[in-house]
Amino acid sequence: MTVVNADVAAVFSRIADLLEVQGANPFRIRAYRNAARNVGELGRSVAAMVEAGEDLDQLPGIGPDLAGKIGEIVATGTCEQLERLRQELPPAITELLAIPRLGPKRVRTLHQELGVKTIAELLRCARGGRIRAVPGFGPTMERLILEAASARLAQERRLKLPVAAQIAEGLLGELRAVPGVRQAVAAGSLRRMRDTVGDLDLLVTTERGSPVMQRFAEGPRVERVLSRGTTRATVVLRNGVQVDLRAVQPASFGSAWLYFTGSKAHNIALRRLAQEAGLKLNEYGLFRDHERIAGDSELSVYRALGLPFIEPELREDRGEIEVARARLLPRLVRLADLRGDLHSHTSDSDGRDSVEAMAQAALARGWSYLAITDHSQRLAVAGGLDAGRLARQIDRIDALNARLQGIVLLKGAEVDILEDGSLDLPDAILGRLDLVIGAIHHRFDLPRERQTARLLRAMEHPYFTILAHPTGRLIDQRGPCDIDLPRVIRAARERGCYLECNAQPERLDLTDLACRIARDEGVLVSIASDAHGVLEFGHLEHGVATARRGWLRAADVLNTRSLDELRPLLAATMGLAAPSRPGAPPRRAAVHAA
Repeated sequence: MTVVNADVAAVFSRIADLLEVQGANPFRIRAYRNAARNVGELGRSVAAMVEAGEDLDQLPGIGPDLAGKIGEIVATGTCEQLERLRQELPPAITELLAIPRLGPKRVRTLHQELGVKTIAELLRCARGGRIRAVPGFGPTMERLILEAASARLAQERRLKLPVAAQIAEGLLGELRAVPGVRQAVAAGSLRRMRDTVGDLDLLVTTERGSPVMQRFAEGPRVERVLSRGTTRATVVLRNGVQVDLRAVQPASFGSAWLYFTGSKAHNIALRRLAQEAGLKLNEYGLFRDHERIAGDSELSVYRALGLPFIEPELREDRGEIEVARARLLPRLVRLADLRGDLHSHTSDSDGRDSVEAMAQAALARGWSYLAITDHSQRLAVAGGLDAGRLARQIDRIDALNARLQGIVLLKGAEVDILEDGSLDLPDAILGRLDLVIGAIHHRFDLPRERQTARLLRAMEHPYFTILAHPTGRLIDQRGPCDIDLPRVIRAARERGCYLECNAQPERLDLTDLACRIARDEGVLVSIASDAHGVLEFGHLEHGVATARRGWLRAADVLNTRSLDELRPLLAATMGLAAPSRPGAPPRRAAVHAA
């Protein structure tokens, strides 16, 4: 059994949740949460480290006790402590932890006060008006919990993109080791790099007589088998994820990969093209009468239909067929195109690593620059910097730049946008920065007009460079703010500032559709890691995937510029005069690349 880092992180996260429901020591809970985050973000496989006999307690936040538990999880898929906690708490109580707005503390309170153990009991209490009477809740929280619980019951389970990718890679590694398997690849929404993934779709090509379906269905990670045949099997893993495996002959690999990658709408559009040409397209190939004329590769199918290859991220029937027929498909941005990162945090606020450690990690990635953008003072829970602390950090960055070679640290801050649209730090200190990132971290519930006005006013501030994670969504935890996003994007164009595609897996904000609107409006997008430690720079691949789904080219991305090209783009956003009246002409036009 191949245990991936996401499996270990999930066990530690569940232990932390259950300990918090029990009211355990906060430091113990925090240790498990930190361990889950560090293992989940680690660039190496902990299973491989265990197999190699490496010392795991040298990893960040991992002591001997947690190292031992990692070994136990790698060997068995679980650990004794998690199983003991499950025995001590009602079995269904873990379902409550998956509901947005119900963290472990609230679950514990509702369990103690109202005896709530299941989602059904939670709904009954909410509908009966009992939750509002519990101290710390009230009518508004009761309504929000009712809405979230109802939505959860109606919602299919979906995985965040990196978790799905880790699980799939573990399974693919096992499949490639089965005799007779030639190729093993992921398909479906994972290959199209959607922000969340439901079922996993895997595809193999095999030699005749390969036992791949038997090995797959009888694998140690499988909890139950839903179906099994000679060319197809569907199982549910012990972590609850459904996986569909298809096996095809090599001559049909390309057409099958195309078919099972989807999307359904894209496939329908391709079949319509085939029919117009007197052809038939299915997962086995492209046929003229009974003769297969293409199908061993995806490219062969596209070419036979008169099209260039269409990247998987674009296959959503959002105009890609028409653009492909006109030979106008964009050359999508790649991770290698990024020259630096414009959003990162250090141990000066809520990051885990020092400014210098972040700089060295960025240098190791071959970047030319890294913006240090710690939180501002309002976000006290994150150790936000006031003007004095930020001034001292600026001086330290200047000193560090004087001795760094190969990389430049840009001085910035992630400044809270207050409820009235003003910024959280005075102009005197903002004026010393290379860039200012504005972000909302509170009052996500403002009505649409007020929330939109809040962002528009912030963007008109003399020192405003990038709007970070513009909608404020947290996948599976908090929906996007109710804002007029097209209006915000148009305002960014008029103001000449930029928007962020935040690469944190729980954010991926801007979304793919919003990235495309920004591109169409001529607004440059910063693909940013929002890294809170050196390991989190790896999240950028998910931000790039979202940008690619939004049809972004390298020219549409702010941080594909060299440092010399970037500096004037940043400087143009800093120290601008406010417009003289509502509706006045924009202060400067947005700067674009051809």
